[in-house]
Amino acid sequence: MKKKLVIVGGGFAGALIAKKLETKFNVILIDTKDYFEFTPGILRTLVQPSHIKKIQVLHSHYLKYAKTIKGCVTKIDKKYVYCDNKKISFNYLVIASGSSYNRIIKEPNSLAINRAKVLKEKYMDIIKAKKIVIVGGGIVAVELAGEVTTFFDDKEITIIELTDRLMFRMPLKVSQYAENFLKKRNVRIIFNEKVTSSGRNYVKTNKGKELKYSLLFNCTGIKPNSNFMKPFFKNKIDEIGFIKINNHLQLEDYNNIFVAGDVASVKEEKLAQNAQIHARLIAENIINLENNRPLKEYEPKQRLMVISLGKYDGIIVYKNTVLRGIIPGLLKSFIEWMEMLKYK
Repeated sequence: MKKKLVIVGGGFAGALIAKKLETKFNVILIDTKDYFEFTPGILRTLVQPSHIKKIQVLHSHYLKYAKTIKGCVTKIDKKYVYCDNKKISFNYLVIASGSSYNRIIKEPNSLAINRAKVLKEKYMDIIKAKKIVIVGGGIVAVELAGEVTTFFDDKEITIIELTDRLMFRMPLKVSQYAENFLKKRNVRIIFNEKVTSSGRNYVKTNKGKELKYSLLFNCTGIKPNSNFMKPFFKNKIDEIGFIKINNHLQLEDYNNIFVAGDVASVKEEKLAQNAQIHARLIAENIINLENNRPLKEYEPKQRLMVISLGKYDGIIVYKNTVLRGIIPGLLKSFIEWMEMLKYK
């Protein structure tokens, strides 16, 4: 009889592990959504709603043998996963619950049909909006501004960033290229300020600026989805909310519980490609455990990043090497197509 593998989360890590191991184990995938989504492509759907069809696929369509449960995990212990009113035992458990971001970019507890509807509504809001304020100057904020300026030339867009440059963790030349790109498209960028209060159609900064808007996007920070760990594994969560792991991506002190993706306490950028690398290693290590073979260690590395600036421009970053222009812009779309091909 096949052993039971329970996977919490159906994002880049969870979906790939389920796909890789569904013929070898009795796999149960638990997700708050009924679909897999190529999240890096979601900003395009805000300006081109039909794009949702290219980046979304139901779990039930790409998984042939695994069982999928749409539900919310409320607690886990060393033997069971508690999901809504269900108590599910496991031989192996993978926690790939990801992270929360401001809604629209990531949508919890959603059906595919509802997700498309909400994104279409936001698209209509963008069409109607004259003044758009984006809070935060990280990658998501920059890509969002790039998408809007590519598809609309009649919007007054303002970015408010706490630091003195966009995407402050990136090399300086990346920040400068993005800033020049957006300013050429009349995007106003306010540096060294933060939003301290907001009303129905305005925000105020710590330096006294008041900006009116017809549409506001909050693009600040992520939060690990680890609350369900607190009842039994509170000491396995760090001060930020990431789940503590060892070098094999196992939960500290638990050989049969693995952690992957954004929720794992790995010191690296929270990227889709990193989540997939976690997934491949975990899938291999679970099989290694079954066959009493040594486990592989995970080594965090700087990896190539592709940042899009609308449909036809972008930036490739690898360590201190930077490539800008149309090739990175097109590469982002190619990566999306290649990734979704695996699931469709």
